[in-house]
Amino acid sequence: MSNGGGAASSSTHLLDFLEEPIPGVGTYDDFHTIDWVREKCKDRERHRKINSKKKESAWEFTKSLYDAWSGWLVVTLTGLASGALAGLIDIAADWLNDLKEGVCLSAMWFNHEQCCWTSNETTFAERDKCPQWKSWAELILGQAEGPGSYIMNYFMYIYWALSFAFLAVCLVKVFAPYACGSGIPEIKTILSGFIIRGYLGKWTLMIKTITLVLAVASGLSLGKEGPLVHVACCCGNIFSYLFPKYSKNEAKKREVLSAASAAGVSVAFGAPIGGVLFSLEEVSYYFPLKTLWRSFFAALVAAFVLRSINPFGNSRLVLFYVEYHTPWYLFELIPFILLGVFGGLWGAFFIRANIAWCRRRKSTRFGKYPVLEVILVAAITAVVAFPNPYTRQNTSELIKELFTDCGPLESSQLCQYRSQMNGSKAFTDNPNRPAGPGVYSAMWQLCLALIFKIIMTIFTFGLKVPSGLFIPSMAIGAIAGRIVGIAVEQLAYYHHDWFLFKEWCEVGADCITPGLYAMVGAAACLGGVTRMTVSLVVIVFELTGGLEYIVPLMAAVMTSKWVGDAFGREGIYEAHIRLNGYPFLDAKEEFTHTTLAREVMRPRRSDPPLAVLTQDDLTVEELQGIINETSCNGFPVIVSKESQRLVGFALRRDITIALGKMSPEVCPSDTELHAPTLPADSPRPLKLRSILDMSPFTVTDHTPMEIVVDIFRKLGLRQCLVTHNGRLLGIITKKDILRHMAQMANQDPESIMFN
Repeated sequence: MSNGGGAASSSTHLLDFLEEPIPGVGTYDDFHTIDWVREKCKDRERHRKINSKKKESAWEFTKSLYDAWSGWLVVTLTGLASGALAGLIDIAADWLNDLKEGVCLSAMWFNHEQCCWTSNETTFAERDKCPQWKSWAELILGQAEGPGSYIMNYFMYIYWALSFAFLAVCLVKVFAPYACGSGIPEIKTILSGFIIRGYLGKWTLMIKTITLVLAVASGLSLGKEGPLVHVACCCGNIFSYLFPKYSKNEAKKREVLSAASAAGVSVAFGAPIGGVLFSLEEVSYYFPLKTLWRSFFAALVAAFVLRSINPFGNSRLVLFYVEYHTPWYLFELIPFILLGVFGGLWGAFFIRANIAWCRRRKSTRFGKYPVLEVILVAAITAVVAFPNPYTRQNTSELIKELFTDCGPLESSQLCQYRSQMNGSKAFTDNPNRPAGPGVYSAMWQLCLALIFKIIMTIFTFGLKVPSGLFIPSMAIGAIAGRIVGIAVEQLAYYHHDWFLFKEWCEVGADCITPGLYAMVGAAACLGGVTRMTVSLVVIVFELTGGLEYIVPLMAAVMTSKWVGDAFGREGIYEAHIRLNGYPFLDAKEEFTHTTLAREVMRPRRSDPPLAVLTQDDLTVEELQGIINETSCNGFPVIVSKESQRLVGFALRRDITIALGKMSPEVCPSDTELHAPTLPADSPRPLKLRSILDMSPFTVTDHTPMEIVVDIFRKLGLRQCLVTHNGRLLGIITKKDILRHMAQMANQDPESIMFN
């Protein structure tokens, strides 16, 4: 397999062609893991070549400049596309969502709020009612009030919800099956070095963008924030093909995808810094310093584009941006921590329930009918959601209402406090006030909405439509937080002489902000489900624009993580990675067992011997036989069967491509791959050095598995050879490590493998 001797002949240049680079060698098959070390070596070699040539001519110098700037160029294009698509999705989803309730006669393309902007006939109490906006009952029956109009609006709401859901699931099923779900578990896996062809392609991008709008508008308990990360990564992947530096190197491409995921969160929450931290903390596997800068730049560009589009008409990047002006007090840390406990419990419960349901879907006939399942869930959601105003409205609008503090301009039921002067529902300047009937009615509706959201989110996440988890989790936390906030507020009003309130909450003082409790609850529940910490606090801080509330947020998020970790350390994305059997070695997970490399390596005692290639006496025919008879992804190369001394490692795909390039005339089947001394009339040996890794990673048979797992995680290895005194004993692959870890956790090792 290395260079051989022999007399020179006229056919030498034909038979030595494998010394030269072969097109296709170094690429990867679908559902295989990349070799990070080899990719980094390729990039260093490319960089050296460019640097050595740049002084030769002006053209070469220009090429070197283009190569240096291509990284910034690709993240700029990704940021521009992500911001534009996010704005388009926001506008279209708002319009379709309002289409379920009615239509704007003056301009069909206006949603409900835009329709009434120019109207002079709106009142303060009923600011969303104007003659230009007609409900379906008004259009079809000609009446706005009464049981008949309610039933007609109810029917049309269900009809549109089912239509949107049906269209979304059909488009996903027919055109892009990869467009379903959140996309974050798969992106985490791809960024760790796994290849899923088509997952970040143009069809997936187009269908995900369209069906995300339809899925959000259908009223299902899902959000668009997670899928926006998938959309941004699709943009990053597509643009990376314009630059050879990224298109021909899988490791470099993953740097672009890390920056793209930051841009996705930036436009999802209007949080550029939170997006960078999300990419670093949650999704990225390899995150060098230059990727940090480029991620920040991509997030900045994406946020700037979205701000220019201004999809919500409030000059903000998100619908539920809020500002609070009341300080928080030390006593309030108790309810904040209790909200953290609720978030952790909800996260642990949701992960277990959702994974159990998804596993049942995979293992029963129910999973064979995705369209029927989506229609069924959409129908139940629409039927139950319509009677309750808090479940009928868009989830982002619900979060906005729950976050918003009560002021003179708020007409929400949650702000119908009694005035102390005359007992009416009017809002007075006295901030500390008793709740009116509207608030108590809203509390009951919020309790029912909380139960509804908890149940429906479990069954919705994992459907064959684009479905994010950020918004439903935040809604559940915001509902719980608002209920707790109002309860504490009323407690402070009626019992202001208690020692808890006496020191800092005087009669008539503005002490409690229920909206702040909603925000803390939202962060706690999202933290409980995803187990994010730093990035989540920064995202919510950017949403509110208040440095003052970082301590309550940190307390709630850390509590929710600790409580959640007590029931299981993995978040929802890691749980779905494990459910799908993706080969993902989580850097956060600790390996605490005392096993050795020889206990994990293959072959085991009961297994057939390891398939190897010998350097001395292997013919092309024997090599083709080994390729045909085995399914291994690579073969160790040894000196001979007797010595078992290791020479290197050759990948199956590279050997197959190399053999495919040969013709029988040039290369007879009895040609040896290496021959130290050759008769003059024998065929020339093949030189396969260009496809042979001469320095494969090796460990000894006594190496602790703790170190082996660390090597795999930190270097992103595909396989590692096990030797004893230089003699080959076996091989450890990433899948062997995952099987071993499952075995140590008392799980079926075969059940976790990707099929």
